[in-house]
Amino acid sequence: MSSTTAVKNYSYFCPCPRGLEIALAEELNEIAQQTASAVTLKVHTQVPGGVHCSGLLTDAYSINLHSRIASRVLLRLAHGSYKNENDIYDMALAQEWENWFHVSHTIRVDVTAVKSPLRSLEFTTLKIKDAICDRFRDQFNERPSVDTREPDMRIVGFLDAHNFTLYLDTSGEALFKRGWRDETGEAPLRENLAAGLLRTSGWKPGTILFDPMCGSGTILAEAAQILAGIPPGIKRSFGFEKFNDFKAAEWQAVKAAVKALPLPAHPTIFGSDISGDMVEITRHNLRSAGITFDVPLKQIEAQEVKPPVDGAIGDPTPIMLTNPPYGERIGVRGDSAMPTDEIFTAFFSAFGTTLKQRFAGWSVFLFSADLSLPKLLRLKEARKTPFFNGALECRLFRFDMVAGYNRREEAKPK
Repeated sequence: MSSTTAVKNYSYFCPCPRGLEIALAEELNEIAQQTASAVTLKVHTQVPGGVHCSGLLTDAYSINLHSRIASRVLLRLAHGSYKNENDIYDMALAQEWENWFHVSHTIRVDVTAVKSPLRSLEFTTLKIKDAICDRFRDQFNERPSVDTREPDMRIVGFLDAHNFTLYLDTSGEALFKRGWRDETGEAPLRENLAAGLLRTSGWKPGTILFDPMCGSGTILAEAAQILAGIPPGIKRSFGFEKFNDFKAAEWQAVKAAVKALPLPAHPTIFGSDISGDMVEITRHNLRSAGITFDVPLKQIEAQEVKPPVDGAIGDPTPIMLTNPPYGERIGVRGDSAMPTDEIFTAFFSAFGTTLKQRFAGWSVFLFSADLSLPKLLRLKEARKTPFFNGALECRLFRFDMVAGYNRREEAKPK
């Protein structure tokens, strides 16, 4: 890599869970304003599944360290039209891979496509890999090895109907892998999706936050790190650290600029779960995430919870944010003779009653793939925001718990 690379401007694409594009664009602008990237990092267009931006290589360092919502930071190497796999091979062969990484580094190639006429993504992936290896073999009489599990370098291709874009992944492992999670429950919420839900709910440090079905504590850990000023990437390594011209001093400067925030004098983040094991896993995960202040946790069924603090109603409005369990997970302590769907209905009916009776004055946000959730709760949602949890279409339902006004209208008899 040439000495001018560090001061060159690059185009980046930051993918994210679908539904969080606006939140990611807002976050990237905040990262720019709050770091040394204020002049150089520019946020451009939002597209389904991510945000385009541009900046220096050190701006990619900052995004990787600070972004809670991005899944990766992909550096664009090439973009052009194609008609067949040979066009893609030629474009990949023309890239100066040797400037970015050494032949001794292992590689992995991934390709995604939308409306591409090519019949086989596997064959396209193979052509890109062959082009990279052929370029190294031509120059050094050696070729890099492929490692699909823990590669040093990840190369990403994207095809639409007419154009091909080639990226080098600066992140390495996906960014939702923060480096603190040792233990999880079933179907844990990904960290970047949890962070996006927090942002969408309007939660900010100082606002009461309660997760009554906290599972392994993902929402709580994300909120607690935000409150403490702990960057999500502080405990992990990144792909760019293996680039040929990696500037360790500049990376250290990016990390050294992090400023911890004053810790709260009183708890503002609370959690509970039906499972004592989950409560213990949450405690462990909070410690692993660097949380040193008290996050009170309780083992209790969600139908039995009460507001965790007295006098919480007011400004800012306290927030309940949770990802309710699905199906059999609800029946952990249920009557084993009762069918799962009956347990499911009975649980949400009881939980809806709890919300109406005990949480007046709260904003309640429930994230679920069950689009009938408001009906099960017998509550009328104030808002529902679509998201995708992987390929699963979900909603973030908001209920404003104003006493006497949020019950769904009963169907009138005909």
